[in-house]
Amino acid sequence: MSVKLKPLKQQTIVIMGASSGIGLATARMACKRGANVVLVSRNGEALENICNDLRREGGRADFIVADVGVREQVRNVVETVISRHGGFDTWINNAGVGVYARIEDTTDEDHERIFQTNYWGVVYGCTEALKHLRKRGGALINTGSISSDIPAPVLGIYTATKHAVKGFTNSLRLELNHDNAPVSLTLIKPSGINTPFGDHARNYMKHASQVPPPVYSPKVVASAMLHAAEHPTRELVIGGSGASLISFVRFLPRVADRVLEKMFFKTAVDRDRPPRETESLHEAGDGGRTRGDQKGYTLKTSAYTSAKKHPGATLGIGLATVAAVVAARQLVADRNQNFIERVSKRLPLPKD
Repeated sequence: MSVKLKPLKQQTIVIMGASSGIGLATARMACKRGANVVLVSRNGEALENICNDLRREGGRADFIVADVGVREQVRNVVETVISRHGGFDTWINNAGVGVYARIEDTTDEDHERIFQTNYWGVVYGCTEALKHLRKRGGALINTGSISSDIPAPVLGIYTATKHAVKGFTNSLRLELNHDNAPVSLTLIKPSGINTPFGDHARNYMKHASQVPPPVYSPKVVASAMLHAAEHPTRELVIGGSGASLISFVRFLPRVADRVLEKMFFKTAVDRDRPPRETESLHEAGDGGRTRGDQKGYTLKTSAYTSAKKHPGATLGIGLATVAAVVAARQLVADRNQNFIERVSKRLPLPKD
């Protein structure tokens, strides 16, 4: 079935995890483009202030307080939006929490909380929203990560949740396709984004956490999400750097293991600062900010992601990526072979 999606101006969009970061950036952009937006998070005070600001700017905005990790609260969001607004056209599962820690150092309580929000929040959001979207039609958008495809020490538990979100999303899509459901299901996979994620994440390290660079503006992700709200899209990777990492891990896994192991233990830590005291893993934290305190330059655009929105350009990018990876693999193979040959010449040959 060909899924038809409405223009943003005709849509009611529900955004989970909308009080900060990517969710807030998406809500602001959607309001500016004329959509009716319902913001959802655990932080009622922040949501009220945000909605008041959006309304003063001429936007249509409402909010509902809910913990995405509790099915009954997610179900209440669906019922409340239907009651207040007559239904919704796009549902975005975006809430996320994290822990900067080695896996063996992470408590079971923290481990379970991350999965409850990042994975079960997506499960509850999808299954409850689909009761309405199967009848009305629309878009269902899940926030994964490039961590859905690559390993990441220090962020191992977060990475596990994003792998789970990818598997769940891709399997659910096949079921929707089998049923000819009028629903577009999209997986958004951001690279490193400059959001308050580090402020809200629990940190077991001796120093402040940071997102390994390069990092992109939350607006790049927001633009991609709203594209998926209007155009049926299977998957979008946000940022060419993330797309390159995914290809690197896929085609050169052993080399990638060595590189990522060294990279993450160095770049996920800001050794010039002590750990923040603002984590909000188990309780609502501060809200109202889209950007974090990330050092260095934040990329405001992504040529790769912009091109991926246009099917004609996707094939060219894909072929170029494959060609580059094949060339890299051949280079590594040639170097390994040369090394083996050099070593062999210096070793005594065995006698028969």
